[in-house]
Formats: sequence, C-alpha cells, structure tokens
Amino acid sequence: MNPEAITRIIGQLPANEQHEVLNFVEFLKSRHQAVKTKTAKRRSFAREPFVGMWRDREDMNDSAAWVRDLRRTQWARHG
Repeated sequence: MNPEAITRIIGQLPANEQHEVLNFVEFLKSRHQAVKTKTAKRRSFAREPFVGMWRDREDMNDSAAWVRDLRRTQWARHG
C-alpha cells in the first residue's frame, strides 16, 4: 500500500479515529526507536564518567574497611 492510499483512507475516518491512528503510529515509531537504540553500539563500561570517581580518596583504599567503619558509626545503638 502506498502512502497516498494510506492518507486517503485515514482522511475518510472521523476526526477522533484519525487521532487514534496518529497515536498508534507514534507508538509504533517509539517502539521502533527503542529497538533501534537497544541494538546500537554499546559503550564500554570503563568509559562511563563515574568510573574511578573515588580513585583519589585515601579513605576508600580499603573499601571493606570503609564500609565496616561506616556501619559501626551509623548503626551504633545510642542508649
């Protein structure tokens, strides 16, 4: 079916049904874009801006110790 025939058929519909057709076409377009985005080339995780953001923090050299200390200070019962 060619675009002119589609336009002619849609033009014969009542205005509210033409609006429904437009909504459906927009849905199809967004779904197509989502599929296209999923198949796009993915960036390397290591190139994400947040990777290494705490690299220079001395208190994060031993992350397990940092978490233990945080838990000890934050979870301590005050009584």
